[in-house]
Formats: sequence, C-alpha cells, structure tokens
Amino acid sequence: MSEFATFAAGCFWGVEAAFRAVPGVLSTRVGYIGGSTDSPTYKQVCRGKTGHAESVEVTFDPAVFPYEGLLGVFWNKHNPRTRNRQGLDIGSQYRSAIFTDGPEQQATASAAKERLEKTAGRFRRPLATTIEPAPTFWAAEEYHQQYLEKQGRATSALCARSD
Repeated sequence: MSEFATFAAGCFWGVEAAFRAVPGVLSTRVGYIGGSTDSPTYKQVCRGKTGHAESVEVTFDPAVFPYEGLLGVFWNKHNPRTRNRQGLDIGSQYRSAIFTDGPEQQATASAAKERLEKTAGRFRRPLATTIEPAPTFWAAEEYHQQYLEKQGRATSALCARSD
C-alpha cells in the first residue's frame, strides 16, 4: 500500500531528483503548496505573492522505505536552518516545510525535528522548518516535472546540497 509525503526544501528540481533516487519511491510530482491562490503558476509563485512553497509530493511504499527515511533525505538535501532561503534562492516560496498527511506523519516529523534540534550544538541556529497538515497540492507545469532528468543533470543534483 502506498502513502504520500510532501516536502518543501528550496528549488523543487534537485529535491525531486533526490527523492526519485530512493528505493521505494514510486513516483514524484513537483508543485506548489501552502498558499492562498488556487491553481498557481510558476510565475505567480516565483513572484512570492501567493504564499505557496515549491514542493515535492512523494508517493512511496513504506514497506520498502519508511517515512522516517524520507525525512532523512529531506533533512540532508537542504539547510533546514535558513528561513525562506536555500542557496541563492530567496523568498518564502523556498522555505523549509514538511506538509503531513495525517497525525502519524505529524508525530513522526515532529519527533524527528526535535531529535535534530538536540544534536545541533550550542551555537547553531534553530531549525526554520515548519510542520503542518498538508493543504491542497497544486502540480507544477509539465515542463517542471522531472526537470533535471530531462536535462540529463539528475545525477549531479543528488550530490548537491543547497545551503
């Protein structure tokens, strides 16, 4: 039985490529979540006026790769300590967020965040990642789907960390 998980961790292209490389991930879609505009476009989201975050919706088989493992990919793919910024991408559309599908994911994500906070050390910034119930996910335009794969650059994105 498959489940869904949705993550925002900066520009969705590299994040999607990282999740697509995980055994047990059945499919991914990039899109927009967490804003106030219905059916937003990439241009609208990039302007930062819709409140949406670029995100990746992951369909996975928890018997092959559990949700906790997906959280590990999420934490390692970006810098969860920067607010509304990943690398050169700045704005709330590039925020760090976990959008949960039910109370079990909410509890698991919250516990994982708490554990990561405790290992941060005394002089590190707190995690900027928000955890909230998943509202409507709006799929991005087709040309954004598996963009790095279409460009022949998905492999290099797996090693890149955008912080």
